[in-house]
Amino acid sequence: MLDFTDYSLLSHNTFGIDVSASRFIEYESEAELQSVIHHIGCKNILHIGGGSNLLFTGDFKGTILHSAIHGIEKVDETKEEIVLRVGAGEKWDDFVAYTVEQGWSGIENLSLIPGEVGASAVQNIGAYGVEAKDVIAVVETIELSSGEKRIFGNLECNYGYRQSIFKNQLKGKYAITHVTFRLSKIFTPKIDYGNIRSTLDSEAKLTAALVRQTIISMRMHKLPDPKVLGNAGSFFMNPVVSREKFESIRTEYPDMPFYQTDGGMKIPAGWMIEQCGWKGRSLGRAGVHAFQALVLVNLGGATGKEILALSDAVCHSVKERFGIDIHPEVNII
Repeated sequence: MLDFTDYSLLSHNTFGIDVSASRFIEYESEAELQSVIHHIGCKNILHIGGGSNLLFTGDFKGTILHSAIHGIEKVDETKEEIVLRVGAGEKWDDFVAYTVEQGWSGIENLSLIPGEVGASAVQNIGAYGVEAKDVIAVVETIELSSGEKRIFGNLECNYGYRQSIFKNQLKGKYAITHVTFRLSKIFTPKIDYGNIRSTLDSEAKLTAALVRQTIISMRMHKLPDPKVLGNAGSFFMNPVVSREKFESIRTEYPDMPFYQTDGGMKIPAGWMIEQCGWKGRSLGRAGVHAFQALVLVNLGGATGKEILALSDAVCHSVKERFGIDIHPEVNII
């Protein structure tokens, strides 16, 4: 277990915000986490993953907890499925790569998403027509107030678009230690979202590995490397509006992209931001990425408050032009 005071969080947030925490503790097991809770209590604690979905607006005057629980364990297997229990501290894309190498499918569309396995169950990460909730079976947690273990089934997690019970009703109350995934041993491609199909190498055999390779290529083309340009990937969630609202906007913008969902019509936030003229623009040291308007970037030395000010300005423009509220996907601390 690692335990530091006045600890820099620069390497623990992909926005590259130079802030610190009063205390930083990294644990390697459930028992270590329970011991930490017993000794320091649960007040003013923030549990983080890889920091790929965080925006710090200042120093954190409390204790940061981080999981270093690793391991991938096979817990069940049939001719058609494989069930894997994965440590929350495993890097998400390393896990995706491992499953594809083994010939298992279900999460290849989620390739190259930054962060750790534990965060995937909190955020219900998603991309290219697939969400974590589609494959999550069980989420194991430790309650931060008591140190007691609690296991959540998929339905208990209240998953929705980039939402879960851990992000809403139980926010900050539980630390995820392991996530169990149910994957398929029979490859069923999902390539009709966005431009996956048109980007695929039509001469190559369609496999999970080819889909993963294609997704990685697509993401690298439109998303900046956080090591080069600080960012948290997609900053905003795509709003879902009523059919009536959608039709009124499409009257003016007949070529507007959209996706139909159970809750209504999903309009890409990046498209609306681009229509408002923000793509490639900046406010001081914070900017909107030149290739993907959904991404806000740290142009060098930006503070969290500067990123937040840019976010507010972008949201205001979209509301003023389209009458639609867009909301950050990242957690603002």
